[in-house]
Amino acid sequence: MFKPYLIDGTYELFRSYFGAPSAIGRDGGEVGAVRGILRSLLALLRAESVTHAGVAFDTVIESFRNELFAGYKTGDGLPIDLVAQFPVAERAAAALGLVVWPMIEFEADDAIASAAALAAADPRVDQVVIASPDKDFAQCVRGQRVICLDRQRSRTMDEEGVARRFGVGPASIPDYLALVGDNADGIPGLPGWGARTTAAVLARYGHIEEVPADPAAWDTPAPVRGAKTLAAVLANARETALLYRRLATLCTDAPLGITSVDQLAWRGARRDLLEPLCAELDDTGFLEQVHRWQD
Repeated sequence: MFKPYLIDGTYELFRSYFGAPSAIGRDGGEVGAVRGILRSLLALLRAESVTHAGVAFDTVIESFRNELFAGYKTGDGLPIDLVAQFPVAERAAAALGLVVWPMIEFEADDAIASAAALAAADPRVDQVVIASPDKDFAQCVRGQRVICLDRQRSRTMDEEGVARRFGVGPASIPDYLALVGDNADGIPGLPGWGARTTAAVLARYGHIEEVPADPAAWDTPAPVRGAKTLAAVLANARETALLYRRLATLCTDAPLGITSVDQLAWRGARRDLLEPLCAELDDTGFLEQVHRWQD
């Protein structure tokens, strides 16, 4: 039995960019975020339980979702010196010996959701850990078999945790995000549909299309304040809400280039890749921290 860790590389890079010290590499470019992500990933790999792992990056911020909705998130406005570190961060993860999914048409979230589905289907897997605090991953949680890990806060979230946080189960998370909105992804949600109201309605009906058009038929445990107005909003924007749900739904069939969890086995860092990379980052001292090398 083993426990695959699926790492949100985009989140890790953003966290390092805004949290790690600035640093200049051998070619004069900013490399502080890459130095930070090297240390963050190595710290995770030091844990005895981490025997299998993969990491996904948004090589291109835009995805197929931008073709569905013009307002979906883009890379506009991101710091240039952050964007420039994405390809180097992917090389850094590969140099540590991790399986890397650089996503272009799909998003990093889709790669992680697909890998989680693959791993959860393997009876040898004890638990799948999605290493990211991104709320989108709540839809991937399954009991205690697939959980989310917020490394920064040392906090995990299983299916009961999803219900406590959002008021709905994992299957309703895309509907929840469609109605409430998700600023990080550019999903505006529907007017008036706040978190509490949405949770109350979806806890009863599960999905947008199951919500009765007549608010008088809403038999939620407690009366929904402003039900008539909310029902009218939903009636006028039901197709829009379903589009938002599609945007919020992670794909579980994204191309990963692997067919078995065995291919996620971590065997150590790759000296042939990491030594020249550390020289490029002007960070050769990092090599002394590596606790395991591939043969």
